[in-house]
Amino acid sequence: MSADAEADLSDVERAGLELIRETGGIHQSDFWKELDIDSRKGSRILDKLEDRELVEREETVYDGHNTYYVTPIRDPGDLEFSLLMAGDMLSPFVGDEEIDPQSDAFSRWVMNLAYEEY
Repeated sequence: MSADAEADLSDVERAGLELIRETGGIHQSDFWKELDIDSRKGSRILDKLEDRELVEREETVYDGHNTYYVTPIRDPGDLEFSLLMAGDMLSPFVGDEEIDPQSDAFSRWVMNLAYEEY
């Protein structure tokens, strides 16, 4: 995702994208209510944001009606990996293998977490 995808968004499209990002996800019907726009305009905005790969929609049932749940598409460059670190050690839980919480690798990682607090 790049800034180019957001470059020529209208004010209401930017507001819609910001709403989706702030909430982490919103039902389509609540989206247009929050923006105080009609459903037709709301659908057009979401189509544009989805075409630019800024959001994604998933079919769902909400208040007994078929609708969509809209979530932001996160740029991997925006993720906070420091939460997985203890000093210069990456969490042993990152990866495909199963980690034994009694292992030395896990114990060292936890000890580095404890050491960072002081």
